[in-house]
Amino acid sequence: MNAIDKKLAAKTSGNASMSDYLFTSESVSEGHPDKVADRISDGIVDLYLGAAPEARVAAETMVTTNRIIVAGEVRGPDSIKADDVEQVVRDAVREIGYEQDGFHWKHASFENYLHEQSADIAAGVDASGNKDEGAGDQGIMFGYACDETESLMPAPIDLSHRILKALAKARHADPASALEPDSKSQVTLRYVDGKPVGAASIVVSTQHKETVTQEDLRELVRGHVEGILPEGWMCPEEEFYVNPTGNFVIGGPDGDCGLTGRKIIVDTYGGAAPHGGGAFSGKDPTKVDRSAAYASRYLAKNVVAAGLASNCTIQLAYAIGVSKPLAVYVDLWGDNPDVDPKRLSEVLQSMVNLSPRGIREHLSLSRPIYARTAAYGHFGRNPTDDGGFSWERTDLVEALKSEYGL
Repeated sequence: MNAIDKKLAAKTSGNASMSDYLFTSESVSEGHPDKVADRISDGIVDLYLGAAPEARVAAETMVTTNRIIVAGEVRGPDSIKADDVEQVVRDAVREIGYEQDGFHWKHASFENYLHEQSADIAAGVDASGNKDEGAGDQGIMFGYACDETESLMPAPIDLSHRILKALAKARHADPASALEPDSKSQVTLRYVDGKPVGAASIVVSTQHKETVTQEDLRELVRGHVEGILPEGWMCPEEEFYVNPTGNFVIGGPDGDCGLTGRKIIVDTYGGAAPHGGGAFSGKDPTKVDRSAAYASRYLAKNVVAAGLASNCTIQLAYAIGVSKPLAVYVDLWGDNPDVDPKRLSEVLQSMVNLSPRGIREHLSLSRPIYARTAAYGHFGRNPTDDGGFSWERTDLVEALKSEYGL
């Protein structure tokens, strides 16, 4: 029995330890230092794609006390000037809400070290003659979906994101709010027979104004948490933690340095599925770290939405400069023995061209749609009319149902 067979056997053995358990996921807000960096990097991606859909961007950002540094490689129109990049950077910080002494959108120093893309990389991955566009790097990407929530995302990460989005919405709506931009959440759910049934513990740490008491802050946060959790899911009072270390006045990049790409589990499935290791933010859609991760989620979501399985994990693998995926692996977690994963892999590949170009064209990814992905997860969001979150569409469902006679 190989490792994969052993894993499936364990999941389907009926062992109580595998079906009754606690599972935890965390999220961080748009004001978390790493998310500030992601938002800036994705703003730069949007700047270039808005000017030229074929632009190439690999932008990294560091933020710390009143300092913002961007670096990386770009290839785009000469019309984009250094001042344009700086404006995007400062607008991103302003929209998040940082006007603090230690980090202010207007007063923070800014350094720009973006430079032209490596000619060697460009030659290796660009289409030319009979050669199709190749992957921008080697790597493995995973996609996942499950039937725990309406968004077909794992419930712990879904709830963690929604709690912080509720706090951010309240903060943006009220200039006098006690809340500040930096916050984190962590939700531990209790599972019975493999399904979530309630919260075992909830942690919310949120930056706040000096004038608010911890007691008042706890009740403010409680209202948002109870508004997000399903009825009857609230954790015991002694397992509800709000700012468990006390005051959280100094936060954001003033309290902790932030870097692009350091929240890859928050960005994806909260640890409920494998991760290939590549970050998304700051990368244009020719980079398979981003586009193939989106494509694998798209395929997995459609498989679950079609009723072929309750859980689906899909792995894609690529080599730099090679257009076709090296492997397309499908794992249905033993949910449906009537569906052969190998054949399903072939069916999915017949429906979607999984080359870098094919993914980009199928999902219309060469658009300025990425700044909005930088916080609260890249998955489980609603597709928008301008093409945002196109990888969350379920437009393969009818074809999959027809293929399998459903």
